[in-house]
Amino acid sequence: MTDQNHPNKAQPKVIVITTGGTISCTTDPTGALVPTVAGTTLVQPVADRFAGNLTIEVRELTRLDSSSLTFADLDTIIAACHDALTDPTVVGVVVTHGTDSMEETAVALDTFHTDPRPIVLTGSQKPYDHPESDGFANLFEAVMIASDTSARDIGVLVVFGHAVLPARGVCKWHTSDELAFATNAPEEPTRADPIPLVPLKDTQVAIISAYPGAPGTLVEAAIAAGVQGLVVEAMGSGNVGVEMGRALGTALDRGIPVVITTRVPRGEVSGKYGGAGGGATLAAKGAVGSTYFRAGQARVLLAAAIASGVSPFTLF
Repeated sequence: MTDQNHPNKAQPKVIVITTGGTISCTTDPTGALVPTVAGTTLVQPVADRFAGNLTIEVRELTRLDSSSLTFADLDTIIAACHDALTDPTVVGVVVTHGTDSMEETAVALDTFHTDPRPIVLTGSQKPYDHPESDGFANLFEAVMIASDTSARDIGVLVVFGHAVLPARGVCKWHTSDELAFATNAPEEPTRADPIPLVPLKDTQVAIISAYPGAPGTLVEAAIAAGVQGLVVEAMGSGNVGVEMGRALGTALDRGIPVVITTRVPRGEVSGKYGGAGGGATLAAKGAVGSTYFRAGQARVLLAAAIASGVSPFTLF
């Protein structure tokens, strides 16, 4: 806001970092969606709405489908957000992002976010050139939340479809609905202490899905390929079959960290059952229960723990 007593006082600033995704997509002649819209073009209508009250700076990082993002790309996004917050006039940062892997980027940012100012992720389910695109409304609300003092000191947020969700536990729950994200976290989730920034790009963590009769060879193949950690999308409250359970036990004996999550949409992982693949047996060998985190976010947290040398238990 302009202060009449201090006419030269600088306006608060929000930096919008654009990375691609559906929000920046247009439809090519074949009907496929391609991220073509420049960051300045994407943000300008929103900046116009805040003119005179808020300065919005655009930093275009890339134009990618978020399903293509690697840990190296996450490192770049995290570094860009940290760099944006070196500006003392910045009150918050917004990242436009594809919905496919927004939950992974959100928890990665949150894990290394030590600044009280908010980082907010948003995107859209409909492309930029759709007559009813949800991109403008989502971006407008993301900027509004990022500039609100009530969003300080609570970590990274996802603002999407009129919902404001903490990064920890957020997941894409619908492929096409404009309310794309939900949370599996408790109403007031405990946020782990952020850890010092480390690169993730050289860390190899695989996700393995369990199913009735799944063989141990899935685990053995991942280890042979050089993974440093495993996330297992188990059944029920955190159980796998006998063969996979034995292979995971061997992996744990070899010092390879294992996180057990579940394919069930809601609820927490709990190690209650015995037997070779039971959650209690795996927990006794050192497997980490993912609590309310599902596979995508669990993979990021385990990679961050491995890269930084902290115990995975501290991040879950």
